[in-house]
Amino acid sequence: MIPYGAGINSALAIGEQLGVTPGESAWIVAAYPLTQGTFVLMGGRIGAVYGHRNVVAAAGIWWVVWTLISGFMTDVISLSIMRALSGIGGAFIVPNAIALLTITFPPGRMRNISVGLFGAMAPIGAAGGSVFPGFFVQLLPWKWLFFFLAILGSAIFTLFVLVVPKEPERMDPNGKIDFIGAYLGVAGLILFNFVWNQAPNVGWDEPYEYALLILSILHIVAFALWESTFAKDPILPLNIWKAPSFAWMILSTFFTCMAVGILIWYASLWNLQIRHYSLFLNAAGFATLAVCGAIAAILSAVAIRHLAAQYIMAIGSLASATALVLVCTMPEQQTYWAQMFPALIIIALGPDFLFTASQIIASNTVKRSQQGMAGSVIGTVLSYGLSTGLGFAGTVEAYTNSHGRDPVQGYRNALYLGIGMAVCAAAMALTFVRIPKDRREGWDEDA
Repeated sequence: MIPYGAGINSALAIGEQLGVTPGESAWIVAAYPLTQGTFVLMGGRIGAVYGHRNVVAAAGIWWVVWTLISGFMTDVISLSIMRALSGIGGAFIVPNAIALLTITFPPGRMRNISVGLFGAMAPIGAAGGSVFPGFFVQLLPWKWLFFFLAILGSAIFTLFVLVVPKEPERMDPNGKIDFIGAYLGVAGLILFNFVWNQAPNVGWDEPYEYALLILSILHIVAFALWESTFAKDPILPLNIWKAPSFAWMILSTFFTCMAVGILIWYASLWNLQIRHYSLFLNAAGFATLAVCGAIAAILSAVAIRHLAAQYIMAIGSLASATALVLVCTMPEQQTYWAQMFPALIIIALGPDFLFTASQIIASNTVKRSQQGMAGSVIGTVLSYGLSTGLGFAGTVEAYTNSHGRDPVQGYRNALYLGIGMAVCAAAMALTFVRIPKDRREGWDEDA
């Protein structure tokens, strides 16, 4: 779910083998979370109609196929397209996997623990993901990384089908899919993200950048209008947005996710491009974040019963801002232990702490039949925030690095943007979010 150093490590190494710049390598990094963060918008609704377990199994097959095909690509553009297609599979896996947990476990301690463990899998998986990409990409042709992932995915999803029992009933077997709303939402998000991730490479002098930006905004406005006024079976349940402070909580989480994505990308660039770390050494550095992130996810599941949502949001946002300050003020050459190490410990309270808390709050906000759609909301915020933040930061970097002559200054300015995002997120949480601590045990359909 979260790239940490793993996807960035492999993307930069693959880009080096393909002979492209770090900026073009960013396409490989951004392509997967772009489609995962947009198509996840409709993933939960499709699971409610066709069965969450069925959708996870089908999405797993899709993911394996496109990951395998990725290994046969010959240039960064075709590889990025294949990664984007793989991300569609991830978009349908995440909300429906969470829905299986939150349907099985009603609101209460067991749900919090299960979602916390699910959230902890991201940093734990990233710890292994930081090592294997380095092994395959540094010691073998990069295509073997994708062949290995396809084999591993085949084994995992086969085990999923054999072990996870069938759902006793689908949540909405007679429901329909709002394809118009799905198109408007997904297209709007993809276009908006594409514009910002393309801008650092082509600049804002290109007329099509403005044209696509306007088109994306029109799609998003049309989506909101259609969902609120015309859609009979909306992609997202409207009662989520009517819950007190919920929209502000989502916006605060989104800003924090953008800030975290910026830190992870530029911390990796700093290690690899400025300090000339090897892939293995950079992966070892990010192991700190993997361990602390797993701990943070579990702590968040406990904290949700004892802290109001605004304080959990503020903790995650301020921790992210503090980590960004440590990284952006580093000297060009410095021991890892001085500022990078504490920054990666502190940033763990950002994505993993917020993901678990936000998912539990969203799941507790809606009815049992809408658990997949609650997962879609949080999945969109998480993945789309990580990807979109890179586009904003890349634009700042490209226009402030003296045409490539001062890359470190460009990195610093991009990190300053991340600090601003994280501080804004904390301010929004403390000012506008008022969601009390939740100690419910069991379903409360009327609420």
